[in-house]
Amino acid sequence: MEVENPSSVPAKPNFQPLKAHEISSGQVQFRKIPVPPHRYSPLKKSWMEIYTPIYDQMKIDIRMNLKGRKVELKTRPDTPDISNLQKCADFVHAFMLGFDVCDAVSLLRLDELYVESFEIKDVKTLRGEHLSRAIGRLSGKGGKTKFAIENSTKTRIVIANTKIHILGSFANIKVARDSLCSLILGSPAGKVYSKLRAVTARLAERF
Repeated sequence: MEVENPSSVPAKPNFQPLKAHEISSGQVQFRKIPVPPHRYSPLKKSWMEIYTPIYDQMKIDIRMNLKGRKVELKTRPDTPDISNLQKCADFVHAFMLGFDVCDAVSLLRLDELYVESFEIKDVKTLRGEHLSRAIGRLSGKGGKTKFAIENSTKTRIVIANTKIHILGSFANIKVARDSLCSLILGSPAGKVYSKLRAVTARLAERF
């Protein structure tokens, strides 16, 4: 059996990584995020803080469609990764839900973060004064309870009327959601704090 001369074997091909527009067959990808009426003024105020990381770092085009009241995103020929478009859409959507820009921007930097939303009525059907008291229990005096849950679970929480939005990693969101659900169901804040301390200590040991 003849052995091939190593010099006659063709060189290993060296392909350059595909650009985002090449992956999608040259088609431009779009995302549109509607702007709720109450987030219009904050968006106007924080526009440059939102625009800069999206356009300069993620290499995604962004514009505000005033007629349709939507933020529009699209890929560019120099977009390094197609997933950047979805990350930017998640970032803008998180801002529309009520998160601060400095918190929402972490969705661009880290892959394991996401936003989970639920309503108080999903946990327990409450009406009138009972609903108002449940919202009060979630926030605490001057937002004390909300901040305590945020700091111990490393999450960010937005309470918008009867809707609750939590930004964080999967495990941390679960811990924060369990604490909020306990408060909605009527548990006193002290009992929730002590349970939270035990769970966060267990999480700290695991990681």
